[in-house]
Amino acid sequence: MIILGIDPGYAIVGWGVIEKLNNGKCKVIDYGAILTDKDLPLPERLVAIDNSMEKLIDHFKPSDLAIEELFFNTNTTTAIKVAEARGVVITKAQKMGVKIYEYTPLQIKQGLTGYGRAEKSQIQFMTKTLLGLKKVPKPDDTADALAVALTHAQTNNTIKSNRLI
Repeated sequence: MIILGIDPGYAIVGWGVIEKLNNGKCKVIDYGAILTDKDLPLPERLVAIDNSMEKLIDHFKPSDLAIEELFFNTNTTTAIKVAEARGVVITKAQKMGVKIYEYTPLQIKQGLTGYGRAEKSQIQFMTKTLLGLKKVPKPDDTADALAVALTHAQTNNTIKSNRLI
């Protein structure tokens, strides 16, 4: 199974592609970030995200997309823009026939460390260790995307509560 993990954003969309092997282990295929120009208006940034997502899906042909649910408690303006970018990602995956699953930050923390209040550094350490990476990928959004993909690989992906469609 090929899984495309996404950490949504409008300035940076972290992405990570892993393969879940028949023995239950996971290996990294590739990872990176979609960066949008801060000087562009939001609609143009959303188009750039859409175009990049199409290229990623075409290239890696994932069966599943795992995306982090949004969690914001202060800046609603940023939350709205991130939600719009997240919508672009979800719409593109749906149009291209990829199954979509979402995970809360709590589910990701529990899935990788067994502790729902784990620190970001703990999540990054477990992601690096479980995927056999020499160092934590940068930017953090990329490491977060791999963590979402890994959470999906380690979770029973038939759980309907995590599947969007």
